[in-house]
Order: sequence, then C-alpha cells, then structure tokens
Amino acid sequence: MSDPLRLGIAGLGTVGAGVVKIVRRHADLLAARTGRPIAISAVSARSRDKDRGVPLKDYAWEDNAVELATRDDVDVFVELMGGEDGPAKAATEAAIAAGKQVVTANKAMLAIHGQALAEAAEAAGTQLRYEAAVAGGIPVIKSLTEGLAGNEITRVMGVMNGTCNYILTRMEATGQGYNALFDECAKLGYLEADPELDVGGIDAAHKLAILSSIAFGTQVNFDGIEIEGIQRITLSDIRHAADMGFRIKLLGVAQMTGRGLEQRMTPCLVPYDSPLGQLEGGTNMVVIEGDAVEQIVLRGPGAGEGPTASAVMADICDIARGTRLPVFGKPSETLTKAPAARSASAAPYYLRMDLHDKPGAMAKVAAALGEAGVSIDRMRQYGHDNEAAPVLFVTHKTTHASLSAALSAIGQTGVVVGEPVALRIEQV
Repeated sequence: MSDPLRLGIAGLGTVGAGVVKIVRRHADLLAARTGRPIAISAVSARSRDKDRGVPLKDYAWEDNAVELATRDDVDVFVELMGGEDGPAKAATEAAIAAGKQVVTANKAMLAIHGQALAEAAEAAGTQLRYEAAVAGGIPVIKSLTEGLAGNEITRVMGVMNGTCNYILTRMEATGQGYNALFDECAKLGYLEADPELDVGGIDAAHKLAILSSIAFGTQVNFDGIEIEGIQRITLSDIRHAADMGFRIKLLGVAQMTGRGLEQRMTPCLVPYDSPLGQLEGGTNMVVIEGDAVEQIVLRGPGAGEGPTASAVMADICDIARGTRLPVFGKPSETLTKAPAARSASAAPYYLRMDLHDKPGAMAKVAAALGEAGVSIDRMRQYGHDNEAAPVLFVTHKTTHASLSAALSAIGQTGVVVGEPVALRIEQV
C-alpha cells in the first residue's frame, strides 16, 4: 500500500472535530477506498485546553496555522477556521505556495478571493477543494464538476441556509412571528456569530457565488449578487402565500441571460407542492437544470458536524486517489468576467399591500399596474383592519423594471398604507 496521506487540520470546532473522528473511526475503510492510509500529522486551534470530545494527544500541535500549513509532514492542509481574510486566507496562501494540497469549508473566503486562490493553486500544481463550503453534506460541487460535466447548465437554484428555512417553516407551523423564531434559533445555536450572515442572506449568497462560477464558467462575483434577507417577511405574508398555493423560501437563483449573469439570493414564492415548497426545517436543497439531464434535485443536511465533516472527507479521499480537477471546473484563466444582470428575466410576482378603505383605491392601484405593463393574474382582498384592507395580487410574468415602475406609481396614489411587499414567484 502507498505511503499515508498526511493531514494538517487548522480549526477544531464542530467540523474539525468531526473530521478527526472520521479519520480515527474509519481508518481501514478509508484506506480500502482510496488505496492508501489517511493519517493526521498535526492540528491547530485557538485553544489547546478545550475538550473537543476526541483525543488529540497523538498529533503535533501548532499555535500558528501558517506554520501548520507549511510543515514537512503535512501533505494536505485542511482549513476549517472560517473567515474571508485573516489567518484562514494567510494559511491557505502559505499552503499553496508550499505546494500543499488544500481542502477548505470556507465559503466566504472562496466567494471573495476564489479567483486569485484558484490561479495560485493551478499555477502551483496543487488542488484546492471545497465540497464542504456549499450545502453541508450534499455533494453539489462534485455533481456540477463531475456528474454533470456533459451538460450545459441553464439554471441553478436552491435553499442554501438552513437557519432561514427553519425560521420560515416554523413561522408557518407555529404561528409565531419572525422575532420569536429568531430568538429560538439563537438559543439553539443555529445562528452565525454575526446573525446577519444568516438572516440577511449573506451566508447563502457566498454559496451561490461559488455554484455560479462552476455552473457557468465565470469568475466568482459575489458583488454581483442581488441579496435580500428574510427580516421583512411577516406571518401574514406566509399565510397569504399559502392561500395562493405558495410557500416563501430564501431562494438562491443563478442563470445566464442575454444581458449577463443573473444571481439572486432573495425571498421568493415557490409552488407549495414543488420539491422546494415541501422542504422543511434546516434541510438544504439544490436544484440543477442542464440541457441533457433536464432537472435534478439534491436534498440533505446543510450543516452540522457529521454532514460537513463527511464533505471534507470526500475531498480528502479524492486527493488520496490522485483525482485532479481545476478549482472551478475549468482552468482559472478561461473563466470569464460575466456582467451582472440584476433580475433580468421576467417572472410572475406576489404583491401585498394595505389599501385605505375608501372609494376608488383599488381602481387606482389597478390603473398604475396596467400603465406600467403589469397584468394581474389573480387578486384577493381581506377584511378591514383599522381602516386598511390587505390586498394580494399575483401578476403574470413581468420584468423587475416594469414592476418597480408600477410600485413607484402606486406609491404616488395616496391609497397605500406603508410599503408594499413584492416577492418574485419562481417556477420550479
């Protein structure tokens, strides 16, 4: 059997400890599946004294992740510290410069610095792999780069943040509002240290930027993503959407249009009986559409020790087998800079607004929509509340520009209380 593949693991949080457990528990299985033993040489973390539920005495300890990344007895640097810059980026760059293979779960670093890191890794002849950076245990990176390599990808979409999906589905199931469910997630430990990364859509947008690059052969462009979180979604919106046959999801969508690459991570409505509509709790789902395969649906746990460590190990096993791939599926120098096309494709929309209870209010709204070229498919009006009546519209397909013009005109009519809510309806 070949010499061992030696790992240096930086970051011994939930995922790092999970990787150590898999290497220790499945040593014989991993060797049989890859043709060589996989062993841990050294580790690094912020504290030596913390009990991580796994023995570490057999491994060398480095206080500095850069030192770990460049050790002579490390073949693969496993970066599980997180953060787009700082020690994670410095250690990853050092590992690449030293000719080490790199496995990371760091979506933020790849979304912001992916192109530069890919160029460096490919120039150095090393592998930079990151299955664990997107959708936890779901093998979506491998699906795009390998299983669907014979397809021209037409659209990628999915629910990629379990915390947001948990909040939205629990709001519907329990009748609790956003704030109560946010507090519940905080107590359960579901939120990032900066909760805005979760509920603001940023965490999921990092993942979408990575998937877009692979799917469409473009340079990672996180800044080109239209991002909106779930903070404005009310229990009334969830109930009204259900009345219309939809559920609200924080949905990432990427597709190439005639005007450029459209990338959105925003609350959307999806049909209630669709696979995305049926997704519950903290589970993730990615839907990929290709010209040959048509549509595939990948569903599974999007976070947690076991699922994410499983994805890390998949990359380590590929390296052990000698599998070599460009970082984003194509050589980095061939990745194009696609212009950002914000909401370029037409779609139906859900509109919710509160109208003053006075004659002609509905007619003024309908006129504003019509003059902007937005036609109404369905409409529903609810009972009065403090002299205001909630009104819902589902439009036929329209452009974002036409809808914005209509909403601007509606705002000038004087018949609307507060700000209207407009949510795109995604056909899946």
